This record gives sequence, C-alpha cells and structure tokens, in this order.
Amino acid sequence: MSDPILTRLNRLNRRHFNRLLGAGPLAALPLAALAQQRPRDQVVLGMVLEPPGLDPTVAPAAAIGEIVHYNILQGLTRIEMDGAVTPLLAEQWVHTPDGKTYTVLLKKGIKFSDGSPFDAEAVKFSFERAKAPNSTNKAKKALWDNLASVVVADPHKVVLTFNTADAAIPFRLGENTAVILHPKTAEQAASKPIGTGPYLLDSWAKGSSVTLVRWEGHRDAAKIRIRRAQFRFINDPAAQVAALLAGDIDGMPRFGALQALAQFQGDTRRFTVEIGSTAGKGILAINNRKAPFNDVRVRRALAHAIDRKAFIDGAQEGLGKPIGSHFAPTDLGYLDLTKSNAYDPDRARALLKEAGVTTPLDVTLTLPPPQYARKGGEIVAAQLAKVGVNAKIENVEWAQWLSGPFKGNFDLTIINHVEPLDYATAYADPNYYFGYDSARFRGLVATLGKTSEMREKARLWRDIQRQLAEDAVNVFIWNPAQVAVFRRGLRGLWNSSPIFANDIAAISWAPPPTPV
Repeated sequence: MSDPILTRLNRLNRRHFNRLLGAGPLAALPLAALAQQRPRDQVVLGMVLEPPGLDPTVAPAAAIGEIVHYNILQGLTRIEMDGAVTPLLAEQWVHTPDGKTYTVLLKKGIKFSDGSPFDAEAVKFSFERAKAPNSTNKAKKALWDNLASVVVADPHKVVLTFNTADAAIPFRLGENTAVILHPKTAEQAASKPIGTGPYLLDSWAKGSSVTLVRWEGHRDAAKIRIRRAQFRFINDPAAQVAALLAGDIDGMPRFGALQALAQFQGDTRRFTVEIGSTAGKGILAINNRKAPFNDVRVRRALAHAIDRKAFIDGAQEGLGKPIGSHFAPTDLGYLDLTKSNAYDPDRARALLKEAGVTTPLDVTLTLPPPQYARKGGEIVAAQLAKVGVNAKIENVEWAQWLSGPFKGNFDLTIINHVEPLDYATAYADPNYYFGYDSARFRGLVATLGKTSEMREKARLWRDIQRQLAEDAVNVFIWNPAQVAVFRRGLRGLWNSSPIFANDIAAISWAPPPTPV
C-alpha cells in the first residue's frame, strides 16, 4: 500500500526543487499550526533509503540499523553519539590481561517483547549464529571469525573467548551486527523482529514507510516520551525539502538536499540544523577483478583524475573532508593520505598510456539513489572524461544496487561506507564486492589482530592505510558530514553518527510555550 503524500512528493522534479530553492525564505506553510495537529507523543522522520529487511545481522544495508537498532533490537553494549561505549544489555564486563577472554555479566529482569526472558543462552545463540560458516553477517571478518567460543556460565553470565586480542571488541559488540535476537524467532527477524528494545514493529508499507509503536511492557516504558514513530522513505532531494516544508515529516536526521541547507539554517523560528561528524568513507569503488581495473596503474590513474575538493564542493556543498584511504578522520589510527594519488590529470593520462589503455576508455558508472551518488556521479564522470575515460552513467534503485554492484557486477560505482573501522570486512575478503585480493594486506590485518600494544597497533593501522592507498583499491574521496534538519522543539536526535542509528527513546518534544 503506497502513501499518497509520499507518492506526490517523490514525483517532484528538479524544476520544482529549483523553485523551492529560489523562493527566498521558507515561508510556504504555517508549521506552527501543523505542529499542533500532530500529538506530542508522535514523530515522523525521513530516511533516504528503504532497508531490504529488518535484520541487521544478515544484510549489509545501513538503513536497517536506522530503524531497528536500539529501538527494537539491542546489543550487549551501546555506542553513544560521541563514540563512547557504555553498557546496554550487559551490566558490566571484564577481560583477562591478554585481552582474549571477556566475562560479561548481563542485566537481570530484561525480557523480549513476547515476554520470553533475555539470558545468556540468547547471547550464545545470537553469537554462534553470527559466526556460523554460512553467516552473511557483515562483521564476520571483523568480529565473528575471531570469536573462538561462547560459554554460558550461568543465566546471567557469559564468557567470550577470542582467538586474538582486540581493544575494539566492546565497540564491535555495540554495532547492529551484534544485536541479540530471540532464539525462537530469529529466522523471522527480517520481517517480524522481536527484541528487547522499547518499540514494536507496527507496520511496514513497502516503498513508503515503517511505523513503530512503544512497547508498554518495556522495562523503561514510563520514561519514553514518543509513543509512535514513523520512518518515511524519501530519496528525492526535492521531496525531502517539500516534506519538511509541508510538515509531513518532523525531521531528516541525514538530510540529503544540501542545496537547500542555507535556507533552512536561516529559518531558525521553525527549523533547527545541526552538522556533525560520521565514520563514513565515500569512495568511487572500482571492480578490481575486471580488466583494465585489475592493473594498479589504471586504478591509480582514476584516483589522479578525481579532484576531491571539487567533488565535496559540488556534491556536498563543501560539507565533508577529503580522505586518501579507507579510514575516517574520527577513526583510531587515522593517517592523512590525501597527497597520495592526489589530483593530477596529466599523471592520470600518463598512467593510462603506460598501462596500454587505448583512450577513450568506455566504462559504466552505476549510481544508487542518494544525492551524493547521483550528483557526485555527474562530477566524477566529467572529471574522468578529461583524462580519456568515458563513464556512462546508469542510475539504479537501492535494491538493484544491492543485487548488482554489491554482488560484483559493475565497473565503477559511488558509495558511502558508513561502518566504523570496516577495513577488515571490506579489504581482507577477496569475495567482497570490489574484489581486492592482497595477501600482504591480509597479513597486516592478521598481525594487527594479534597485537595488543597500542603503539604497535597504531603503526599497523598506518601501514594498512598506506597499503590501500598504494594499491589504489578504490578512489577514496570524502568523509561526509552529518546534516540533520528538524522542526524546532524536537529534541534528542543525534547530531553525529559513529554508527547509523536513530534512538527514538531519546527523542521528545519541548513543552509548548506558555501563552502570554
């Protein structure tokens, strides 16, 4: 069943968008009146992409976590907005001096939303499912392959033993790939997730929205202000602007219509704009398996062809930082490698010639729906053309991207990898979608996994980044800023995203002003 409002909004074309931008101050509709129409225990948020399912432990889309993480499904630990790790389902944890064994004490009295108790057996089930040989968990390389055993010591104590020490384990246990699933309903989690969080799935109108309702039996239900929350899927930038103006949504935590940002910033009476950081790594992904991209000289040529600053200015309104490898400036061990493979069209042309590539070289640039890809793709295509690479743009929907480029069927694509410290997941697996196969890189990751001394870890992190830059696996372009636009009075939305999540239990509306 489609939402007629969203259908109308998504049909707005670029001309309508330009009219919105050129209309001066955002004076279209009386939002104060609209605000009074929506009960103060409800909120409607916009999202760019619709998730393919609702189980973050089996599918890679970050949009899954935006809906279910913290709200329906929870993990042992919690990653706060500033990246700090705090207890969630765990009461506390301690590890042995070698950093390989964690004893985790679980909070008592917690239940799944069907009334079943949460206990150590649920943890054991979820973690063993995640590390199983046939697991599609996107953290399998980063976390679960390192997990040697899960032992239930008693109903509220679990002992986790890892093959190698990793100081990031508490953080990893707070990502959505480590949420605890109900052992009896896990196979249905993609469509009917049952968790320990404060919300229940009310409905999913495919192509339109997902609605959550507060679980009145939750342990903290009395503290939660929002009773009903809806996520509406709006990937068209013009429709995002129109939905905010019309009051159809209360906020867009990851706002994509950056061309309109200045006008929202200027209307402080009705809107709040917050700009923060993310762990994202925006890349021009290259299919390393396909000729001529299996030649490092060709990949380096593509990197030299891209002007990162021009991309950030043109596609992101200047809101981002250039990067030179697959680390974000917020990541531990970050090394600024933007001078590696720096913008140099002459060098790009020389490398293509050296590699024996006849120009013009025709390639396909496949673009998913986000504005950074669609608008950025035009910039990338124009820059590539200057060095003799003709990139034919192919726009696809998100499901098509997941079944095409993400399965390795592509030449070039633009995508933002939002997971923090995902270098092992993305580059130590030759079967990952861009097909990087380097024994030396895998050796660096393996050595890092066996290292507990922080100075040595820092050295290895630098070596890992240098290796990716030297091999020009992809064109590392930008670390996006997070831009949130929401109605004045809405409180509790994250202004930075160490992970992609929307903690609805932390959201509330400010009390209405007292009449004079």
